[in-house]
Amino acid sequence: MTQPRRFARVRPSGLVSGNANLIVGAKLPVIPCRVLDYSAGGACVELNADANLPQRFELLHGATRKKCRMVWKRGRRVGLCF
Repeated sequence: MTQPRRFARVRPSGLVSGNANLIVGAKLPVIPCRVLDYSAGGACVELNADANLPQRFELLHGATRKKCRMVWKRGRRVGLCF
């Protein structure tokens, strides 16, 4: 008998653009990025250029604005949790 899956991935539906912005501060410019993977608990984004990110910031993706925390970074790819 097979075990049921505990976690289901939520894939982008295509209705929302893959482009997003990272808001790092009120008076600092936003950092453009591209959403590669999006789930209920976090996301993987790719930065357009190398940037130093703080540990906590906000992700603006379509009409959704989420407070998030950086979990990992490899090159221009960054893992976020909400």
